[in-house]
Amino acid sequence: MKSTPADILKDTQRTLDLIAKDELSQDDKKWLTEMTLGGYENHINPGILEYRKAVSTDYTSIEWADSANTFTDINGKKYIDFLGGFGVFNVGHRHPKVVSAVINQFKRQALHSQELLEPFRAMLSRLIAEIAPGDLQYSFFGNSGTEATEGAMKLAMLHTGRKSFIAAVGAFHGKTLGALSATARAKFRQPFLPILPDCYHVPYGDADFIESALKSADTVGNDIAAVILEPIQGEGGINVPPDDYLPRVRDLCDRYGALLIIDEIQTGMGRTGKMFCVEHWNVVPDIMTLGKALGGGVMPIGAFVAPKNIWEHLFPEPWLHSTTFGGNPLACVAAIAGIHVLLEEKLPERAERMGNSIMLKLKALRRRFPKLCVDVRGRGLMIGIEFPSDEIGYEVAKGLFDGGVLVAGTLFHAKTLRIEPPLTISQEEMDRALNIMEKVFKEVNAKHFESPKIQVRR
Repeated sequence: MKSTPADILKDTQRTLDLIAKDELSQDDKKWLTEMTLGGYENHINPGILEYRKAVSTDYTSIEWADSANTFTDINGKKYIDFLGGFGVFNVGHRHPKVVSAVINQFKRQALHSQELLEPFRAMLSRLIAEIAPGDLQYSFFGNSGTEATEGAMKLAMLHTGRKSFIAAVGAFHGKTLGALSATARAKFRQPFLPILPDCYHVPYGDADFIESALKSADTVGNDIAAVILEPIQGEGGINVPPDDYLPRVRDLCDRYGALLIIDEIQTGMGRTGKMFCVEHWNVVPDIMTLGKALGGGVMPIGAFVAPKNIWEHLFPEPWLHSTTFGGNPLACVAAIAGIHVLLEEKLPERAERMGNSIMLKLKALRRRFPKLCVDVRGRGLMIGIEFPSDEIGYEVAKGLFDGGVLVAGTLFHAKTLRIEPPLTISQEEMDRALNIMEKVFKEVNAKHFESPKIQVRR
C-alpha cells in the first residue's frame, strides 16, 4: 500500500532532521537501521545484503561519516580505509581544500544553465592538458568512468572510420553497453549480448596476441578502431603487465592505424606513484579516460582526453556527444582542488614511497604464510593480495572488517583483495592495519592450513 503525502512528508522531514544532527540518539540509530535494511530489501537489491553478510561480521553496519583516511558507522566504530572507494579517495576523505572549494562554489552557483560559457570547465581542461602525458589537449567531462569509456570509443570510431576494438581478458571498462563490450567478464556481458559485436578480447600482458589480432583484422578488412587497455588491471585482479608490453602495443597501434585508448580511471591521479600510470613506461596514448579520483573524493566526474588532430572531428559538431550534468561547476572546482592537493602534497611520490614500504611488509607476510597467500603484486598504492579461493578471500576480508580495516575483492573475484588506501594514509594507520592483517592471516591460516595437533594419551 502506497504512503500518503502526509506520511512521505513525515519521513522526509525526519530524514532532513537526521542529516542536520551532529549526534544521533539511539532511537535515531534504530530508525535509520530499520529504514536502510528495508530499503535495500524492498527497493534497492536484497542481493547486496547477501554480499555484505559474506564479507562482514555485521552486515547491518551503516556508513555515516568520514574524515581523512577513515570512516565511521552510525554506532561510532571507526574503520581504516584500506580500500579508498576503489580508487576514489586519493586525496583522502573530505580533504579541507576540496570541500572548501565546493562549498564556496555552491554558495555562488551549483549547476550551470548549459548555454553560457563555464569558466571552471575551461580551467580544468587546461590543467588536465598540462599534467597529461604528451600532446593530450582537449577534454570532455561526464559523470563517471564508464561514460568516459563510451565517449572515448565513439571518438575512436569517428576519427578512424572503423568500428572494431581490441580489449584484454580481465579488462573492466564499465557496464554501459559500449563500455561493456570492452569489459571482459562473462557474467556482466552475457545477459545483454549482442553488444558491440566486433570487440575482440586477447590475453592481457602479451603483445604478441594483440599483434596477431591486429594482423588478422587487417587481413580480412575488419580494421580496428582502437586497442583499449588498463595500464594495470584493477577489477581483473591488480594485474601488472611486463615492462615491454605497453611500449610494444603503442608501436603496433601506430603500425596498423589503430588508436590506443588507455583507461586511467582507477590507476590515474597519482595512485600508482605517477600522476598517470602509463608514465611508468613513457607511453603516450591517443585517448585517455579518467574518473574515480578526478573529483577529489568529493564530487563525481569522469573525462576522456585526446590531442587536437583527433578531437578536431568534433569541432564542426560540438553537440555530437553531450551530457546534461557533465562538467558542472561543483564537479569541476572539486577536480581543480584535487589536482592542487595532489601536486602541493606530492601525493604521487608519496604513493610510490608508501607503496614500496607496504609491499615489502606484505611480501614478508606471504613468505610466512605461503599456503594462505598466493601472491602480492601491484605498484604504488594499488596492490593486490591473492588467496587460493574466493571463500578464503571473503574470510580474510571479514576478519579485517571485524578488526576495523576495510578492504574488498575485485568485481571479477574475491580471491584477490585490493589494497588501495588514500594516498594520504599515515604511517601509523598503515602499521595498525598491517598488524590487524597479520592477526587475521594467523587465524585463517591456522583454520585452513595447519594440521590439528594429535593428543597422545598415556
